[in-house]
Amino acid sequence: MKTKYDETTVPALTGIKGRCPRCQRGHLFNGLLSLAPACEVCGLDYSFADPADGPAFFAMSIVAVPALAFALWLQFTFDVHLWVQLVVTVPLTVLACILLLRPLKGWLVCSQYFHKAEEGRIDREWGK
Repeated sequence: MKTKYDETTVPALTGIKGRCPRCQRGHLFNGLLSLAPACEVCGLDYSFADPADGPAFFAMSIVAVPALAFALWLQFTFDVHLWVQLVVTVPLTVLACILLLRPLKGWLVCSQYFHKAEEGRIDREWGK
């Protein structure tokens, strides 16, 4: 008999929590950003998942505008030196990107499972 799992219906929430998209109980990650090989609860093999550079792109895109706004505010309000900008703005920007990477990666992996994403193939027979 096949085991019935409570598969995710909201991949964003499941991914942000770092949970398995099939059972929602197992962990998706081994460490901060490395995917586990499989779910320790239901045994789902995570080899299907390939978020590639998507999480980094989205994290940088989300953080860029507020970071720029903060840097401009700091400069025009306090007229700080360049070294102050480097010491304050750069670490805040990097930290914000790092904090977003794990939830975004989880979201993308769970979305790949939810939508049954596969590698694209060319259908050479189409249109003949």
